[in-house]
Amino acid sequence: MTKLNERDIIDLFISELKSDNTIAEFGKDDVAILSLKDAKTKTSKNNIFCPASIILKCDMLLGNTDIPTGMKPWQIARKSIVACVSDLSAKGVKPPYLSLISLGIPRRYSKNEIKGLIIGFQIASKEFGIKIVGGDTNESNELIIDCSMLGFSNVNDAANIPRRSGAKSGDLVVVSGEFGYSSSGLKILMNNAKSRGVFKKNAILSVVKPKPRQKFGITLAKYFSSSIDSSDGLAISLYELARQSKVNLLIDNTPSAKGVVDFAQNNGLDAKELIFHGGEEYEIVATIPKSKLNRIRSVARKSKLKLLVIGKVEKGDGKVFLIDGNDTMKEASLLDDRGYVHLNG
Repeated sequence: MTKLNERDIIDLFISELKSDNTIAEFGKDDVAILSLKDAKTKTSKNNIFCPASIILKCDMLLGNTDIPTGMKPWQIARKSIVACVSDLSAKGVKPPYLSLISLGIPRRYSKNEIKGLIIGFQIASKEFGIKIVGGDTNESNELIIDCSMLGFSNVNDAANIPRRSGAKSGDLVVVSGEFGYSSSGLKILMNNAKSRGVFKKNAILSVVKPKPRQKFGITLAKYFSSSIDSSDGLAISLYELARQSKVNLLIDNTPSAKGVVDFAQNNGLDAKELIFHGGEEYEIVATIPKSKLNRIRSVARKSKLKLLVIGKVEKGDGKVFLIDGNDTMKEASLLDDRGYVHLNG
């Protein structure tokens, strides 16, 4: 019997349903975009907002695979919201968001634990501009939280919302922050890896209270030629942009979080593995036209946003290369196309 992982299943859905135009983009991007071609951003008579596009997103959190040791119920509920917010943010979609939440709750869950989940939803609602409008509950063997979220865009043409497939040769590769904290935090929480001080605090916080780059995406997405949320890992996110854009990416500035290299050395771990293949980081990975770099840097600086240029885009066939070494001797190696994929192995 052939076993399929998450990627295989998505590809199967795409191939089997490709004749249906309503799901033409199924599985190919962070969100589904429904263009309202005849809509206007405002009616001249009563000034009522009318979106040009509706943006749809759903994401499922499972207790057995997505909840590390030490997370409290409110943190779990908040994280389930973060996953959707991060994908919407990568496309520059602004709040308010409307959300439906379906819960599968184990019978063993106490009233206090359920109240904790509710508190987490309340916190996320205020933090990210979400109105929870309904949902469903059921019994399950493990905790399941499924969020379906609806956002709006007043971009006049849905084609201007950045996809994964828009990177062009000559573009630059940018990210919204450094990588390695979350994978280090998981090693600390689940494998008792040695750490201390500020690094330990930051690493654990990145796991139990992740921060999607909502402001970064909302402010800068209009400049992106392509973009993706990095929650499945930096390497696999870079490969998605490269494959769907039919280009190669050359990464010559590894976005390593402060302390990750020392943490890896102290625990006999591979720092590159923590940075590129860990997952659970809700940063934004994007490409931008090189000609717009100074403008984007100026906007980022005024908005107090971190913007890191980590590489460039070249003609190619969907590969990602890591350029490593010192100024006098640099070598390019093919980056492994690995990250977090459900049902893998």
